[in-house]
Amino acid sequence: MALTETVPAAPAHEGILRRQSLRESAARTYARSLPIVPVRARGLTIEGADGRRYLDCLSGAGTLALGHNHPVVLEAIRTVLDSGAPLHVLDLATPVKDAFTTELFATLPRELAEKARIQFCGPAGTDAVEAAFKLVRTATGRDGLMAFSGAYHGMTAEALAASGGAQHTSVVRLPYPYDYRCPFGTGGERGAELAARWTQSLLDDHKSGVPHPAGMILEPVQGEGGVIPAPDSWLRRMREITAARQIPLIVDEVQTGVGRTGAFWAVDHSGIVPDVIVLSKAIGGSLPLAVIVYHEELDSWQPGAHAGTFRGNQLAMAAGAATLAYVRANGLDRRAGELGARMLTRLDSLAAAHDCIGEVRGRGLMLGVELVDRDADADATGARPADPRLAAAVRDACLDRGLIVELGGRHSAVVRLLPPLTITDEQADAILDRLADALTAAVRTTPGPTGSSPTTMRGTTP
Repeated sequence: MALTETVPAAPAHEGILRRQSLRESAARTYARSLPIVPVRARGLTIEGADGRRYLDCLSGAGTLALGHNHPVVLEAIRTVLDSGAPLHVLDLATPVKDAFTTELFATLPRELAEKARIQFCGPAGTDAVEAAFKLVRTATGRDGLMAFSGAYHGMTAEALAASGGAQHTSVVRLPYPYDYRCPFGTGGERGAELAARWTQSLLDDHKSGVPHPAGMILEPVQGEGGVIPAPDSWLRRMREITAARQIPLIVDEVQTGVGRTGAFWAVDHSGIVPDVIVLSKAIGGSLPLAVIVYHEELDSWQPGAHAGTFRGNQLAMAAGAATLAYVRANGLDRRAGELGARMLTRLDSLAAAHDCIGEVRGRGLMLGVELVDRDADADATGARPADPRLAAAVRDACLDRGLIVELGGRHSAVVRLLPPLTITDEQADAILDRLADALTAAVRTTPGPTGSSPTTMRGTTP
């Protein structure tokens, strides 16, 4: 009888990944760049089915304000489950919903909260964006919208039309302040002021071809656009411009909200009070929930004008109320601002050592590192072309070192960090240590965009 060699069975997680690639659509995103199978998680840490542990600086694309499976979130969910309360209630009133709304209103800018209405939407942020557009169109009787270059507002048709990648749309696109790649070649306060003047000119010039819009939508910090914080002075100008012309201002706080930027809501930094705030991600405490909160003067909808089957998620409301209360009671918004500033200082030091880092930026615990081609000529403002290949190599090297990050920006060349607001100083140091090590490894092995030579550190030779 012939002897046969026994082939070891593939690990279970490899089979799961293989079946996912065979069964799921080509639209897969995170699954392509993060070939892991999470089985357990707590706080900052994820454990994969292969037994490896990772520091999660993706946080569900900013959804997990308190990290994975925080005790207050789990307790809130268990309380609802143990109470026997219905989990599916459409838009009926419940004690859980009342508690969530009360807690949410307690965190809002006072001038808005005193005259606010809330609409519970479908479970994703893009659903809330759609609702905001419908609301301002109904209230004003106008149709057009104003949005900004580099924006991201969701994946449904109208939300995409207002996002930076739109190709065929009647939405008017405006310049967003971006110091490193200023569209006016100036950057700083001058660039922001020119962007504001451009907006004002389009609205006031009757020959501009821009009809009076139903609303303007903006992000206080562009997340997917490359972690670009808008200057507070520019945000105040946008509020002045829209208010003077009776244009409802919609602020998308889907990713910036619940303490992420160092204030409970990113608009708190500038002191502006928008007409509509779009909220999702962290407000559900890790579960799907999306709402718009808006000034009562806009509430001209008829019953049923905006509906949806899954807008009464009781578990998400309970988890969200617990998260909002915990962030508020423990000052995690202020903590995010302080820790984020320290992390930016370390990232600045990293940039000083690497020619391939064009800029580091962010606000609070919403941080970005833009990677560029060090061998290319800089433009008049000092910016070099983006290097998406190096960014992808850094992301992969981070994963090899047990650090999960994602990419963003115009050319997917910005390494983004979105850690939970609950991270310790020691964990922040570990994140930056792994990122620095991954960057060093990536620049040694990744050819520049021209393929001529690897990117190198400042003061070294290839």
